[in-house]
Amino acid sequence: MLGRAVDDISTGSDSEYSNSWISWFLSSKGNEYFCEVEEDYILDRFNLTGLNNEVSNYAQALDLITDNLDDDIQDELRGALDVQARLLYGLIHARWIVTARGLAKMLDKFKRVDFGRCPRVLCQSQPLLPVGLSDTPYEKSVKLYCGRCEDVYSPKSSRHGSIDGAYFGTSFPHLLFLVYPSLLPPKTGPVDSTPTSRSIENDSSRKSRRVKEEPEISESLGETGSTASVALKAERYRPRIYGFQLNETAKLQRWQEAVRDRQILRLEALEDLS
Repeated sequence: MLGRAVDDISTGSDSEYSNSWISWFLSSKGNEYFCEVEEDYILDRFNLTGLNNEVSNYAQALDLITDNLDDDIQDELRGALDVQARLLYGLIHARWIVTARGLAKMLDKFKRVDFGRCPRVLCQSQPLLPVGLSDTPYEKSVKLYCGRCEDVYSPKSSRHGSIDGAYFGTSFPHLLFLVYPSLLPPKTGPVDSTPTSRSIENDSSRKSRRVKEEPEISESLGETGSTASVALKAERYRPRIYGFQLNETAKLQRWQEAVRDRQILRLEALEDLS
């Protein structure tokens, strides 16, 4: 499904091919998330190591991106090569945006709020950043990461929602905040990654009182399972850079999960009593 959606993203006339392929691609509707990859980066073959195994007709797709494709074969193969050229440019783009110059270009788009704002009310319209849930093409579509609530959201536009997440990679937004720490938004509520035992007990006691005061929550889940089982199935996004979870975020999430596990034990005890 994602592959078909990527193949369908082509909104340009033949006259637009008189300009460079990259400018045509960036001006096409649905490609607003992308930034321009500098030509010298694309022409440095070291930066493209391994991509020849990911893209069919790699050499011709690269020639099309750099406007060096032979005119004799351009007309008969343009449709098929456009698909491969978009795939190749997207994979190059994922590598480019984690370089110093690429981060600077994406920073400009972030400041212009080109990627939209967080739909969560308490995030107070925090600007978002694109992120992939996988670095492998055709697996997951692009999502939008909020640095305030540290969660991911689907793009509002179906055009943007069909972009392959591998074109941005799993590391980009977290690396951007690492390079530009002043952009990291403040969190609402406690942010200490190593809270005291008293604060943990107070937080747990407040949650347990809330469960006692709101018994209808567990009753409403009678058909789908217990509250504890539903809580155990809940997934959360884990920020990573090149596969490694961020240190401070990892410590905070381990503490949050420890609190959640204790709360689940209390929920199971309450369900056993009922």
